Amino acid sequence: MSSANVRGAQPSTDRRLSTLVRHLLPSSARTATTTTTSAAAADSPLEAFPTMASSSVFAGLTQAPEDPILGVTVAYNKDPSPVKVNLGVGAYRTEEGKPLVLNVVRHAEQMLINNPSRVKEYLPITGLAEFNKLSAKLIFGADSPAIQESRVATVQCLSGTGSLRVGGEFLARHYHERTIYIPQPTWGNHPKVFTLAGLTVRSYRYYDPATRGLDFQGLLEDLGSAPSGAIVLLHACAHNPTGVDPTLDQWEQIRQLMRSKALLPFFDSAYQGFASGSLDKDAQSVRMFVADGGELLMAQSYAKNMGLYGERVGALSIVCGSADVAVRVESQLKLVIRPMYSNPPIHGASIVATILKDSVMFNEWTVELKAMADRIISMRQQLFDALKTRETPGDWSHIIKQIGMFTFTGLNSDQVAFMRQEYHIYMTSDGRISMAGLSGRTIPHLADAIHAAVTKLK
Repeated sequence: MSSANVRGAQPSTDRRLSTLVRHLLPSSARTATTTTTSAAAADSPLEAFPTMASSSVFAGLTQAPEDPILGVTVAYNKDPSPVKVNLGVGAYRTEEGKPLVLNVVRHAEQMLINNPSRVKEYLPITGLAEFNKLSAKLIFGADSPAIQESRVATVQCLSGTGSLRVGGEFLARHYHERTIYIPQPTWGNHPKVFTLAGLTVRSYRYYDPATRGLDFQGLLEDLGSAPSGAIVLLHACAHNPTGVDPTLDQWEQIRQLMRSKALLPFFDSAYQGFASGSLDKDAQSVRMFVADGGELLMAQSYAKNMGLYGERVGALSIVCGSADVAVRVESQLKLVIRPMYSNPPIHGASIVATILKDSVMFNEWTVELKAMADRIISMRQQLFDALKTRETPGDWSHIIKQIGMFTFTGLNSDQVAFMRQEYHIYMTSDGRISMAGLSGRTIPHLADAIHAAVTKLK
């Protein structure tokens, strides 16, 4: 190529760049640049592009606070202390303090990977059909009349949070009552999820700080005062954050009251099998409500009981009055999901379906699940014994009476801050601790910290 041709190519390139810049500029800036001479544009095609100095269209934003739960881990990670303990995380840990992947999950995952016929195509809007069917059977029971009569509409969602959000938005669109009553206290995400879904959030009494147990009378009074038809959020088992559950007799009274006032139950089941070690026992409250033939919503998560935290595997089931209503409900759930996330991911749901449909793998899962539950129960007993040995002031029997991953210790925010500062123990400011974050090695350190906190700070 001659030197003349090379020189001739330069203006053409500059013109193309200048044209591109004008297309990228806002209309006002484009108008301004057209007044410049063509020679100047050719000499410096990018010169007219406005700079924003160090400014930004988002410069006015304030720094958002850390999530009160996830922020605990952020603070923990910044602490260089070798004796630090994180009791804020809502995830199971081994005795060595490590995350656990269940053996049965690894096995199922390997089976999926080795299957050459598996593809990565989109799932339907409602998700993996086999997963949905098996999830409904797991929570409601294989012999559930609602399942046998095809009165259940189930859709795969993004773990428990996504199931709650889809259910909340469905109710906001199609249910005549827009108020949902949630227990006080409850998981911190509940009020946010339901408010953004379009519902009005109210609370009912649940936890009694004086007894560190259930305020059953307050619960009955508040639900009895709720307007007919209101939605009521219920934790199926292992109430988060308190670890306090109603007895079966109390559940029956709650059921009778709610049905008499036509209150709509919306169950959140994040810990089936993880609380007591028995899948059936942890589903008793839900099955009581299904057995009476009434309608309800159920949000399920496999984050805890299969350790599939990062896979975001969950399901929303709506028990309807008839099979034809269930078909119509499913059709409307699709319209909620489609513009929200279109359809759910396939991998985690495939793991769950692989385990639930195979009797050998299912049994293996129940053994591992019970081992996790038993370790948490053991941590409760060891912590209670350690406090008793130290003659720590107060009654700590609630630690072994409560159930599930979390314990509401009864420690106040000043005591929590003291333990973080002096003992490098991290928990939420309301005194909730994750029992799964403890081990035989860290319990003496925690017991020392609690003893010091309640002795020095009232």
